[in-house]
Amino acid sequence: MILILLIAAACESENMKKENSSMDYITFGHFYGECGGDKCVQIYKLTDSSLYEDTEDEYPSFDEPYNGNYVQLQDSLFEKVKKLKNEIPDKLLTINTKVIGQPDAGDWGGLYFEIAYQGERRFWLIDKMKSNVPEDLSPFVDKLNENIKLLND
Repeated sequence: MILILLIAAACESENMKKENSSMDYITFGHFYGECGGDKCVQIYKLTDSSLYEDTEDEYPSFDEPYNGNYVQLQDSLFEKVKKLKNEIPDKLLTINTKVIGQPDAGDWGGLYFEIAYQGERRFWLIDKMKSNVPEDLSPFVDKLNENIKLLND
């Protein structure tokens, strides 16, 4: 019984740490190579208090973090996605490669996700086809897609 209580307390503590972490920001979005129009590349930057959208709409590099030109969006859009910073799976943080799956390999697009913490930037290009990503990251792929959709409805 004591072991169960200790495990539950540790899980609660880990969740609190994640929720209260002092990330500088996260950057997220999607990209499609064989596409036309302004919806092909949509990248957003989320801070603790604001949401920004990139105006460059450049296809992300597989080697370097995305450097966009951001403009602040309405607070109502920030409210829709502000909890995304608390949804980052621990599994993602253990992946040292920058590419997960085969993003946009078959023209099905890819997801961009970046964390900036204390000046350090880590990013991943993630396959939108969930069968090409580790199973325990599938819910996060769904969460990213849901949040991007919320910003475009």
